[in-house]
Amino acid sequence: MAIIGGGNLGSAIAEGLHVSNQMSMDNIWITRRNTSQLKRLSEIGMHVTKDNMEACEKADIIILAIKPYQAKDIMHEIKSKIDPSAIVISVVTGLELSEIKNVLGKDTGLFRAMPNTAIAIRESMTCICHYGANEQQIEDVDKLFGLLGKNAFIQEALMEAATVLGACGTAYAMRYIRANIQGGIEIGFDAKTANLIAAQTVLGASQLLLINGTHPEEEIDKVTTPKGCTIAGLNEMEHRGFSSSLIKGIATSYRKIAKDL
Repeated sequence: MAIIGGGNLGSAIAEGLHVSNQMSMDNIWITRRNTSQLKRLSEIGMHVTKDNMEACEKADIIILAIKPYQAKDIMHEIKSKIDPSAIVISVVTGLELSEIKNVLGKDTGLFRAMPNTAIAIRESMTCICHYGANEQQIEDVDKLFGLLGKNAFIQEALMEAATVLGACGTAYAMRYIRANIQGGIEIGFDAKTANLIAAQTVLGASQLLLINGTHPEEEIDKVTTPKGCTIAGLNEMEHRGFSSSLIKGIATSYRKIAKDL
């Protein structure tokens, strides 16, 4: 496997694969101009190089984790080293499958994947689409990202929306947790304890939905009692525009990403 681009996302993918303990680190190559910034990955057994072509030469899976403005030049650089049987996975925002196909000019199984930074701890939500891939390649990619969190196969037309909801969504969730911590400090907790309570509560709430398969309103109903403190707080948040501001934020992010493509 070759990870072309050892920046934040590429390194997070590499870290997640290491934590999964399901792949030999000796089979993973990762590239970056400044290889000194990948010292830790080198220490755990991955091949670190600044040579993209060297990394791709024997790779059965190639992950493009580069900046959008670099994508075409790097694909032109490495295309001669990509075996037709290899799987090419792009995690580059806005890079469409048709563009990858046009540059590489091969009948290779092509995938776009949009993970988030929780991939480093194997808790990513990764949305995936594909072109020209066979059933075995689809299964292989599903298993690969299954080592790193949960997956959803979607239509390519929804990839930008997936970026906003799944990747930008990490920042939205962090902002909510930060506000929770600030509120916790105001009502008496020290920052460290408020951080723990807020983060674990959000984790537990998410797990209730994922494990039970329930709708958020079902879980909300379980903790709201007539004239209780929960409903009083929820109503005040809604009066202040909590849900509408979040929805508007998501829609604004989507309009921004759609406009820039």
